[in-house]
Amino acid sequence: MSVRQSLLAILDQGPCYGYQLRAEFDRRTGSTWPLNVGQIYNTLDRLERDGLVEKGEVDEQGHVFWEITDAGSAAVREWLAAPVVRVGATRDELAVKLAVASTLPGVDVSTIIDIQRESSATHLRALRAAAGLPANGPEELARSLVVDSMIFAAEAEVRWLDHTERRLAQHPGQALSLALSTERPRRGRPARPAVA
Repeated sequence: MSVRQSLLAILDQGPCYGYQLRAEFDRRTGSTWPLNVGQIYNTLDRLERDGLVEKGEVDEQGHVFWEITDAGSAAVREWLAAPVVRVGATRDELAVKLAVASTLPGVDVSTIIDIQRESSATHLRALRAAAGLPANGPEELARSLVVDSMIFAAEAEVRWLDHTERRLAQHPGQALSLALSTERPRRGRPARPAVA
């Protein structure tokens, strides 16, 4: 998810101050990915450094309004027109956990999968309940689009867990165990000399 481009797109609608940007981001994503204000101000500083936004007026409460530049507006148009390219594999904690667990002797991976499947199914039920809320206005529609995406991802996770369980069942329990390699890596920290 690109916070940078999302904030730029919001600023393309008009000047905003930091907390206002946070509230607008929440409104437009159904508060599904809350941002902390520090992240917003850090992003604004980088956008200013890159010439995409600039500080504008300060109101009577001391709020600094950020304004998008022409270069920023062009960046928004480019972002909206371009597909999201998923480069390489993301580091999925669950995939890494199951991959490592499947190579460890004495670990019952099917129990790990069962525990995760129950957690994923509970999460999926909660998402489906949230999806049942009416989407009458633009904020509700935006929220429902995000929740729908989360539902599809949760359904895919449950399917992947089923697939992983079937694949692991095709191998005897200890056949996948990996002992520590005796080959030493060529790089790494050198040993510290013993202190006398």
